[in-house]
Amino acid sequence: MNRDPHRHDLGEFLKARRAELDPAAVGLPGGGRRRVAGLRREEVAVLAAISTDYYARLEQGRIQPSPSVLESLARVLHLDDDQRAYLYELAAREEFRPPRRKPRPKAQPQLRRMIDDMAHTPAFVIGPRTEIVAWNAMGAALITDFAKIPEKQRYHIRLLITDPAMRQLYADWEGVTRQAIALMRMHNTNNPGDPQLVAMVEELSARDEQFREWWGAHHVAVCDTGTKHLRHPVVGDLHLDWNAVTWAADPDLQIIVWTAESGTPTHDSLRMLASWAADPSRTTSGSSI
Repeated sequence: MNRDPHRHDLGEFLKARRAELDPAAVGLPGGGRRRVAGLRREEVAVLAAISTDYYARLEQGRIQPSPSVLESLARVLHLDDDQRAYLYELAAREEFRPPRRKPRPKAQPQLRRMIDDMAHTPAFVIGPRTEIVAWNAMGAALITDFAKIPEKQRYHIRLLITDPAMRQLYADWEGVTRQAIALMRMHNTNNPGDPQLVAMVEELSARDEQFREWWGAHHVAVCDTGTKHLRHPVVGDLHLDWNAVTWAADPDLQIIVWTAESGTPTHDSLRMLASWAADPSRTTSGSSI
């Protein structure tokens, strides 16, 4: 019998969150020898005013929690807004639906034209599994020559894990990678058993211990703006602001745009990068798949 992946993920999420919670944070005595990290099942159950058996069945993915139980668990586990939304999203699926094999998203011509017109601004378009589906010349110059990467391997998270150049490019490679994993989890709650996503997670888990640990931590986050420090091999250090904008015609797609404040060293470096990217002696990649 098929197992509902939503209930499975819900149970794994609850286990991960209680393992991270300091007993002292919920008023329990700390210190001493504890056989498990964080809170015990029975401690969560008592604090949430439910039976230990009921909570155990939740972690085992065997039952559907009520809204009042979800609210109690969110309070006991000290979930933030993103984690609370993820908890409710997983629990909202009352009937098991077999995973759907969603085709790789495609960028519409008008979207490709829009990012191509950003001559001095790096941009690329990403799908829910972190597929890189389109990019402009500056995006390729900033990150990597996406056109040289086979389509089946052209995933941002896969590049972060498998390409040593990415570890050199991002000054905070660990933070960038963990954020990408948390965002990918959040964006795939509608189809957690997606065969393509499952296959990629299995491959990366087998190849990289850090990915396996971070994916198993069940961290989730929604982040659509921030600043990243890149160490570019051509123009040097860049401190770039980035924004993720959802494409209204296809909400599965996000446009990632990198900018710098005018007059800053990074802004000047972007102009240098644009000149380098436009050099006809270089082999350019084109804007899209």
